[in-house]
Amino acid sequence: MARLTINGKTHDVNVDPDTPLLWVIREQVGLTGTKYGCGVAQCGACTVHLDGEPIRSCSLPVSAVGPDQKITTIEGLSPDGSHPLQKAWVALDVPQCGYCQTGQLMTAAALLARTPKPTDEQIAEAMINICRCGTYNRIKAGIKQAAGIAG
Repeated sequence: MARLTINGKTHDVNVDPDTPLLWVIREQVGLTGTKYGCGVAQCGACTVHLDGEPIRSCSLPVSAVGPDQKITTIEGLSPDGSHPLQKAWVALDVPQCGYCQTGQLMTAAALLARTPKPTDEQIAEAMINICRCGTYNRIKAGIKQAAGIAG
């Protein structure tokens, strides 16, 4: 049994301690915004926040998450799509296929929480998620727009 706080709600889940957090979030809790990509923490499609820090949930066993730690998924970023990043993503038509975008948004949100006005170098350093469609320039533009930086 594991007790998790996800998007401000407590969930008791009965899973094997080695179960990756991603599968607990998707299969046990029913929040399917967090995506499976590679399964080895390389692509970033599974990115969620753990106490505000972006982590790859596909490789983190649920047993590594303490009961007092707070998990935020894309569903918890904003209940109505009003987060500045979400607005910028829509305004700039950032996604192409969209599969990686929840992870991209979660990584970008952590960046802006740490560094409200990031430089191009800070954006490049933080945004290590993979986008197979190659929308990196639009992702950078979306981050800059959300941060209020002229692009």
